[in-house]
Amino acid sequence: MQQLFVVGLDCFDPRLAFDRWLDDLPHLKQLTQAGVYGRLESTIPPITVPAWACMLSGRDPGELGCYGFRNRADRSYEQMEIATADKIAFPRVWNWVTDAGGQAIVVGVPQTYPVRPIDGIMVSSFLTPSTFSTYTYPPAFKDEIREVVGDYMLDVPNFRTSDKVRLLQEIYRMSRQRFDLVEHLLRTRRDWQFFMFVDMGPDRIHHGLWKYMDPAHPKHEPGNPYENAIYRYYRFVDERIGRLLEQLPEEATVLVMSDHGAQAMQGGICINDWLIEHGYLVLADKPPGVTSLDLCEIDWSQTQAWGAGGYYGRVFLNVRGREPQGIVPAERADQVLNQLRAEIEAILGPGGEALGTRAYRPEEIYAQVNGIPPDLLVYVSDLAWRSVGSVGNDAIHVFENDTGPDDANHAQHGTYVLRRPGQAGGRRVDHTWRAVAPTMLEAMGLPVPDHMSEERLS
Repeated sequence: MQQLFVVGLDCFDPRLAFDRWLDDLPHLKQLTQAGVYGRLESTIPPITVPAWACMLSGRDPGELGCYGFRNRADRSYEQMEIATADKIAFPRVWNWVTDAGGQAIVVGVPQTYPVRPIDGIMVSSFLTPSTFSTYTYPPAFKDEIREVVGDYMLDVPNFRTSDKVRLLQEIYRMSRQRFDLVEHLLRTRRDWQFFMFVDMGPDRIHHGLWKYMDPAHPKHEPGNPYENAIYRYYRFVDERIGRLLEQLPEEATVLVMSDHGAQAMQGGICINDWLIEHGYLVLADKPPGVTSLDLCEIDWSQTQAWGAGGYYGRVFLNVRGREPQGIVPAERADQVLNQLRAEIEAILGPGGEALGTRAYRPEEIYAQVNGIPPDLLVYVSDLAWRSVGSVGNDAIHVFENDTGPDDANHAQHGTYVLRRPGQAGGRRVDHTWRAVAPTMLEAMGLPVPDHMSEERLS
């Protein structure tokens, strides 16, 4: 079995990495010249959870039954649950590797907590409650981590903050630890066939500092002190990738990839305030100010639909016989949903301009629909606007994020660079997330399961 080494960079953006700064990223540029690279179209929705799990399993979000970080646990109105590893019922690439007798090292890949036994090493991701949890396999490996990097950072705490000095310090600390740990594993473990790690730093720095870098951001101020912060971080990541490449065997296949990209957040659409204004959602009492919908008393006897905020919008229909106090007759659910979809897609911008909003029905975009999906998945202006779930806002359009300072929304395309021994280099070709798992398996000489796409990163 051939060796495959995967560098996962959450939210690493192709327009920055390839179109804007490639000449200043010598190690990444060297990989592009020796291999194939391009944009990698993400899942719908293009967010960390479920995108990484989809790319590594070959299954779409509907098949996984995972539509975001938090999903409805049942048909009640209150029960939401975190998308943990226990929610992934399908094998991921490392499972096929170990089933074939190989060893795998997996560090920081989302949705790996709770950790499961593996022939090799697993260190779970940012969704782990804390390092007091059993976040490694074998469990004793956490002691080795402490010896190598000290107090291990699973994530940057409170990354939606106005304290940019602290934010930058902690992003660099987290990323250095991740790369230091990976370098340590490359030095001390040699028998792996699959090695993958994910660094959350790019995602955190984009959300925290995008407006300082991007002149197209509505809040950009030229000449600000953080104007080059993201550029310097990309240079830092490139330098650390170079150090890893020095330790890899020449015959190893190398894949650098991200799960989605980033873009300037233009504002937010208050989806629940809009539903209230249009008679779909009825509250028992008007909130005294901007309030989470979870803290409001909803009159379910008059409510046809409610929504949730996030990088994309989620809308749920209150169907009779399906939800506890549903009022939309099941035989009319399609009609109501199609009407609601058309009205949401017609939402205008603050100046009366068309936003080009798209509302997807899960059964139209997924091979299966498992779990409890939103009835509509809403992209406002191709995700340039986020969905705001709070109620009591002064207007449908807002320009402050209700979960803390956030400069960026996600973009549909991430990045990939693949270097394989004997491969012709320098070709730029765009692909979709479906090409990832079969390409990984083929690179290691493993059979590709029948459910996977015929698309390859090539």
